[in-house]
Amino acid sequence: MFKNVFGSGFLVRTAHVILTWVITLILFLHDTELRKQEETGQLVQPVLFVLLVLVSVLLYFAVSLMDPGFILSDDSDLQFTLGVTEEQQDMIPPTTKSLRQRRCGHCLLQQPMRSKHCQTCQHCVRRYDHHCPWIENCVGERNHRWFVLYLAVQLLVLLWGLHIAWTGFSYAPAWQLWLRTNGMLLAVAVLVALLSLIVLLLLGSHLYLVSLNTTTWEFMSRHRISYLKHCGTDENPFDRGTFHNLWGFFCVWGTVVWEQVYFREGSDQV
Repeated sequence: MFKNVFGSGFLVRTAHVILTWVITLILFLHDTELRKQEETGQLVQPVLFVLLVLVSVLLYFAVSLMDPGFILSDDSDLQFTLGVTEEQQDMIPPTTKSLRQRRCGHCLLQQPMRSKHCQTCQHCVRRYDHHCPWIENCVGERNHRWFVLYLAVQLLVLLWGLHIAWTGFSYAPAWQLWLRTNGMLLAVAVLVALLSLIVLLLLGSHLYLVSLNTTTWEFMSRHRISYLKHCGTDENPFDRGTFHNLWGFFCVWGTVVWEQVYFREGSDQV
């Protein structure tokens, strides 16, 4: 279920945790809103902020170490994997979408629909989205929703941290004196603002793709994907409407047999 914390990506995860707590410490050491509240005994917001940072770190580790949906062996029952019978496959005209089962050229395992081999992880991943160097792990069927939740919590932490940094700037009569006084806090604010923009764009793009029931890989490479390249530009065989797409992504657990969804869509068009 989870990878070894000291395995691949250990340095990236360590750097992320160190950077997170260093920034948090700087926000507490400078004359910010958090420090003033702490000194006056108003501990509600400082404690909530630290807890939110802790939740973001725990979510980061969960997404980073979680099995994203690695395919480790061939399914014993291919018919169950496909979700359709041979007779149903024969009913599909040759001109419509095909349900041919692919075999990975790297790990030599049969790939369910929407899966892809990751060269970095050296595994095929179910409902592959992308390999994220930030978490040093793939984003796939099992951890995609947790990745989106992590982005949402991380964005909240960053925006709150940016507000806290803003409250810590002190007045100085000259620019040189102001930079000496607020230089460290300014560097933190610029870094947090940049990270906030990146996380906001990531979260927005993922929510948009989830609402369409498509993945980053499918969106970027649909012209090269066998089960999508014959579809029209605006056609998505997995799209069940925005509400059902979001509900299925966030609230439905377990493995989805995408061949069934694809076959049902193909049958409607025949």
